[in-house]
Formats: sequence, C-alpha cells, structure tokens
Amino acid sequence: GFLDHVALGNEEWNPWEGDEKNELVASQQRYEANLKMIKNARSHLEQTSLRVQIWGKAAIGLYLWQHIFGGHLQPADVTAQWREGSQKVGKTYFSFITGPSVVPGYFSVEAENVVLVLNGREKAKIAYATQWLHYTQMLIQTHKIQHVAVVLLGNEQCNNEWIQPFLKRHGGFVNLLFVTYDYALVNEEDIFQWPLGVATYRNFPVLEPSWSMLRDPRSYLCNFLGTVYKNSSRETLMEILKQDGLDELCWIAARDQWQPQETNESFKNYQDALLQSDLTLCPVGINTECYRIYEACSYGSLPVIEDVMTPGDCGNSSMYHSAPLQLLKTMGAPFIFIKNWKELPAVLEKEKKMSLQEKIERRKKLVEWYRNFKAWMRQKFINTLENSFLPSDKG
Repeated sequence: GFLDHVALGNEEWNPWEGDEKNELVASQQRYEANLKMIKNARSHLEQTSLRVQIWGKAAIGLYLWQHIFGGHLQPADVTAQWREGSQKVGKTYFSFITGPSVVPGYFSVEAENVVLVLNGREKAKIAYATQWLHYTQMLIQTHKIQHVAVVLLGNEQCNNEWIQPFLKRHGGFVNLLFVTYDYALVNEEDIFQWPLGVATYRNFPVLEPSWSMLRDPRSYLCNFLGTVYKNSSRETLMEILKQDGLDELCWIAARDQWQPQETNESFKNYQDALLQSDLTLCPVGINTECYRIYEACSYGSLPVIEDVMTPGDCGNSSMYHSAPLQLLKTMGAPFIFIKNWKELPAVLEKEKKMSLQEKIERRKKLVEWYRNFKAWMRQKFINTLENSFLPSDKG
C-alpha cells in the first residue's frame, strides 16, 4: 500500500510530480516573501516602536492592565509593596508598575512616554494625584520624558475641574485624559470616556467563562446584594420585590450601611449570587455606572440597569442629552435598561418563560460582547496613544 510507495521513493512513477515541484517552488517563494515581509515589518516596528510606562496609582489601573490588556503582574501577591509586568502590543512596548512603594522620585523612569493612573474621587485623593502630576511635570521640564496621558478614576458627580489646568489644551502638559463616568467634557479628541470596570480593590478576578457558567441552569431569576440608601430608588426596588413575592425567586441581601471592607465570605457570597442568577439588578448609586455592571458581565448574568441620570455634573452636554452610560450604549451593550423599578415584575415574568436554551444563547452573547468590549477598549487606548505620541509622517 501507501508505505510501499514511500519506501520505493523515486523509482515509482508519480503522475503529479510536475505539479508538486511547481507547488514546492511556489510555496518556497511564498515562504521567502512572507519572511521578507515579516523582517521588513519588524524593522519598521523597531523604528517606530513606542515605549510606554504605566504608573498604577489607583485600583482602576489593575482593570486596565489585567482585565483589558490581559497582562500579568509579578509577584502575584496583591499585598506586595511593588508589582510589575510588561508586554508588547502592536508598535508599543508597555511596562506597568504599581504598589505602595511606587513613590515619586524613588523608582526608575524607563520610558519617554508615561500613563499616570490616578484617583480623583475625593479631596484627599486629589491632593495625592496632584503631587504625582507635579512630579511628572518636572520630568517633562527636564526632558526625562516626552508625553503624558492620564487615566482618571473621576469623581462620581463628575466634578473633575481640578485636572483641567494640567491638560495641554489649557496650557498644561497632559496630552490625553481617559476619565470614568459621563464627564461632559469628553470630546473623543483629547478627553475620552473610560470604563469603571470591576472592583479590583476587592480583588475581583479575571474570569474565563467555563462550560458550566454558560450552560448550567441557574437557581435564581435575579440578584441584588448591596446597600439600600434611605429615600433612594433602591427602597422602591425592595418594595416591588417584596410585593409580588419576587424576592423568593431572587438572591437578595440588602444592608442599611455601606461596608467598604469585604470579608472573604461576603465576597464569595456575591460571586455565587452572580453565578447562580440569570439577571443582576443594578440600581443607581451615587452614579448610574457601578462595578456591578462589569462584574455581572464577567459571570454571564445580564445587568438590568436603572437608566436614569444621577444628580451632579455628569453628561450635562448637548451630546449626551442627559442619558447615562454613553460608552456602554455606544458599544451596543446587550443589557436590559429600565426607567423605573415598576417595570421589573414584567421583566421577571418574561424571564420565567424563557427556556434554558434561550438563556444559554443570551449568556454566550453577553460574555462574547464583554470580551469584544475589552478588546476594543484596549485597541482604542493603544491607537490613541500611538496617534498622539508617535511622530507623524507628515514631515
């Protein structure tokens, strides 16, 4: 049979020999052409390579590095004084440093381009962020670095005026600002909206969807674990759930006081609730956007979002028409948006009638959307940096 032919080698007549030789030559040429292309591309990359150092001084930096970039940090221990990682993406080589030991003037600045990740939520944080900006400004003035971008965990009511004087457009030195929440000054030129992401300060993990996460029946229709503030829509939500006995079908754990320190047990409970329910209820807090939205996506539990603008200065621009979650909506997030919790019973009625197969399809779609969303944010972030930081070829 076949092996005999092989053993006989060239003594056997091969009717395809001519074609094979031609194909061999052609494939060799293709291989060499590809090799040349790769070499050219590589030398071109090396010429235009950008080195960017990211200084993670807010927990949102971990969402950027570990969740959006899929990067790793050494050591893995989250309590370590100093953690770092690096990766090459496209034309850019990124390194990331974080931890309490990353202090102005006490670490080596290893790139001409810096991304500063800062927390601007409240007064004390802003004072600390400002020290970092002054340090970075000094590095620019002494030509140690060339370009600066800031990723900012913005104020929940969008009071971010303090950062404006540092922006290039106002005579400062910060080329680009990526900021959380529906900040009215987002213009897609030098100010971009950035996702809040998961609560990395609670060590929320990077998850790869498992077979069972996507396919197993879930015990609850919905979940809400959180604080019920006085006179908030969350009180309305609780009343509606109790009225129709819907709280029996959902995993509800409400508390009166916000607890910043999660115990291992309460965190595990929360993750189980996401994994065991088809819908995650997302009532507004101080801002409409909350970690819960992204955490629910990670577990394939569809967010049901109270789609109302929270008080403050967010989104008060003609572009936004006072509609929250611009970034997620622009990206086609497949969530359920409701204006009032009174709409919830109808949503849950519909939920009861869905087959497991329909729920599986919906979970797959949600998880796929979230994966694409992170990939898109990563690409947009890199493209924006490259377009701003790399010298243009316009001569």
